[in-house]
Amino acid sequence: MKGPLFYAKILLFGEYGIIKDSKGLSIPYNFYRGALKLSAEGEFEDSHQKLVAFSDYLRQLPETIVRFDWEHLQADIDQKMYFDSSIPQGYGVGSSGALVAAIYDQYALDKITVLENLTKEKLQQLKQIFSAMESFFHGKSSGLDPLNSYLSLPILIHSKDSIEPTGLPSQNPKGKGAVFLLDSGIVGETAPMVSIFMKNMEQEPFRLMMKEQFIRYTDLCVDDFLSGDLRSLFANTKKLSQLVLNNFKPMIPEQFHAIWNKGLETNDYYLKLCGSGGGGYILGFTEDFEKAKIALKDYRLEVVYNF
Repeated sequence: MKGPLFYAKILLFGEYGIIKDSKGLSIPYNFYRGALKLSAEGEFEDSHQKLVAFSDYLRQLPETIVRFDWEHLQADIDQKMYFDSSIPQGYGVGSSGALVAAIYDQYALDKITVLENLTKEKLQQLKQIFSAMESFFHGKSSGLDPLNSYLSLPILIHSKDSIEPTGLPSQNPKGKGAVFLLDSGIVGETAPMVSIFMKNMEQEPFRLMMKEQFIRYTDLCVDDFLSGDLRSLFANTKKLSQLVLNNFKPMIPEQFHAIWNKGLETNDYYLKLCGSGGGGYILGFTEDFEKAKIALKDYRLEVVYNF
């Protein structure tokens, strides 16, 4: 058995903002992927045990949300099924989302398929199903990562209750500008970061900053990216990067505070969180990737989109 491939995802804009109804833009990242496989030797015991625990959790979900072919799932688990994945865990690129999408695709009954006419209602239903499933990994999930992985399409988030697949402007392979990933070399954990954010939201100044600035600049960045207005995009991304440095310091590993600030001072690149932060990847935007590469020569960079 070799299941279909499910890809990583990158949330270009919307981290933390989408919890409070900002816009968001999530894209599949085909460089990393995963698939369900059976292992006769049982050499992937860690992954297998995680699937056993996940299956036990899924059995507790109400059938009004989602129903599974338990017989089929159990038979494959008995054959030491595991998730063969190159997606790094704790890096903010959707490792658990790809696994959730793979299990839904293989074992859900009455499943909504990618080939259907995906109305807003169906997308919302899928998001709710995936939110319930992925909560096993994070305590609370929006369901967006599995949705992105399942559809393998860019997703535009208007608000918590309004999402749609979207097209992206064509990449320019010869363009100097780029969106890139910077490897922090640290594994991050989602739950503690979200917990810090929710605690901060209890403070009036932080709430106001989110409402009046963070959400505003996030929305502008999404609009600029989709319309291809690069000049405005970089101006707004710089403002967003500065806001994150000022207000989300616990989510940025300490050794990256200085290079984050250096980008803002030199305009060679702007950094932002990739997912919840705390480690994993940091997302970078630059008008000149060669310049950014020199400035960040001590770090491993991966280009995900060319302007």
